[in-house]
Amino acid sequence: MKNTESSNQCSNSARDWMKEALAIAGQASIDVPVGCVIIKDGKVIAAAHNRREEDKDPVGHAEILAIREAARAMDSWRLDDCTLFTTLEPCPMCAEAIIQTRIAALYYGAYDLKSGACGSAFNLFKQGRIYPVPDVIGGIEEEECQRILTRYFEANVRSNSNNLKQHPLPPDES
Repeated sequence: MKNTESSNQCSNSARDWMKEALAIAGQASIDVPVGCVIIKDGKVIAAAHNRREEDKDPVGHAEILAIREAARAMDSWRLDDCTLFTTLEPCPMCAEAIIQTRIAALYYGAYDLKSGACGSAFNLFKQGRIYPVPDVIGGIEEEECQRILTRYFEANVRSNSNNLKQHPLPPDES
């Protein structure tokens, strides 16, 4: 990662954009509430929340959906000079999509110790890759981002205990 800083040093505008992503995350009905906004020249050009369950789409992560929308808005797969805000540290699939599309900066909220690819579980943002690596800043509005995820999983574990037999949670590795 380059130019990583803590959320305490983050600008107010970054916090405001993350609050936009949190609002988008709140629109998820049956999916894990992750929201993403992509900014270009101070304007939102794309916004999405997770839709894997809703769309029966295995790659329906908020970041992938927002990247697709931004590419259409810019009429290019290159998202140069764009900034992506997401409420959860991107997984390897989303992290690589961020790198491949040349997004300039990535801000995320909650850390994902199980599958985060910005350094928590993996680090795809190492310098020296053949593609430009965006600036990565984590922990923006971290508590609120974590809170909505915790509420979602607590509610779903309680209310969907029958589904857990079909889709068991992975064992805790702690």
